[in-house]
Amino acid sequence: MKGDRVEIVVDAGDTVRTYDVGATRAGRRVEISIGRGVVEVVEVTRNGAPVRTARFMAGKVLALVEHPAAARALDDERGAS
Repeated sequence: MKGDRVEIVVDAGDTVRTYDVGATRAGRRVEISIGRGVVEVVEVTRNGAPVRTARFMAGKVLALVEHPAAARALDDERGAS
């Protein structure tokens, strides 16, 4: 859903870096997959076609935080008032 976002905190050696991947348009969502030492965060369309992809080494990921869209944003997408 538009407004969903995932915050990824990564160890970059002497510092920590934060990345955000979010659903930028209505009907898009953010999917997370973890496997074979890689964390993959993908923004996908309704049909499942990837729009943006972010890949990180699982050993370097310190935190993976999902921020769901606000309830009001969900009502707006459904057409409710």
